[in-house]
Amino acid sequence: MKKLFTLSILLLTLTAAFASKPKNQYVRIHTTYGDCIIRLYNETPLHRDNFIKLTKKGFFNGTLFHRVIQNFMIQGGDPDSKDPAKAKPGAELGNGDVGYTVPAEFRDSLFHKRGVLAAARDENPTKASSGCQFYVTEGKRFTDGKLDTLENTRLKGRKIPASQREYYKTVGGVPHLDQNYTVFGEVITGIDMVDRIAAVKKDGNDRPLADVPMTVELLSKRECKQLDKILYPQKK
Repeated sequence: MKKLFTLSILLLTLTAAFASKPKNQYVRIHTTYGDCIIRLYNETPLHRDNFIKLTKKGFFNGTLFHRVIQNFMIQGGDPDSKDPAKAKPGAELGNGDVGYTVPAEFRDSLFHKRGVLAAARDENPTKASSGCQFYVTEGKRFTDGKLDTLENTRLKGRKIPASQREYYKTVGGVPHLDQNYTVFGEVITGIDMVDRIAAVKKDGNDRPLADVPMTVELLSKRECKQLDKILYPQKK
């Protein structure tokens, strides 16, 4: 009887372990220029859950990276971009939406370092995000002098924290977007995909001359757990 009880406890423990959710959700963006894997931030649950919802529906599949600017970012997620009638060569894209916005989720610890996923938006007073359009930053490196100038101009006196300033100087990013557009994820592998897309030839509206379609998928629970284990090992 004691052996059976011990076996039952062991089975329950193993079941609970396998049934537990991963700490983070990861998504894969696939293009002809390569793939990247992005971790969605738990600190921005509204944006995380909205992106997961749209990805489960296959919403992003077939949409284009319709606006690319080298040393800045690549933008996509416009539903009009997969409509043949609206996405003809040379047509300006970027006005499509899903009929709702997502409230801004600014966090002091989240900033526009190289490789972050962030939400696009129009000029609205609450800085609410588009329900579907997003961008991934390529960015560039800044000197202290240029960061000082940004603080006094585009950031309107807001000081960039020392740790973030160091990141902008050594790795790069897009600091003038901080606290204006919600950051809700980051590339953990495949940043070279972003660099390749950002470098393509484009027209006067920053639309690639050759379409860059994407597919977006959620990584499985098992894959997410494996990445959690690799990226965020538990301390012993």
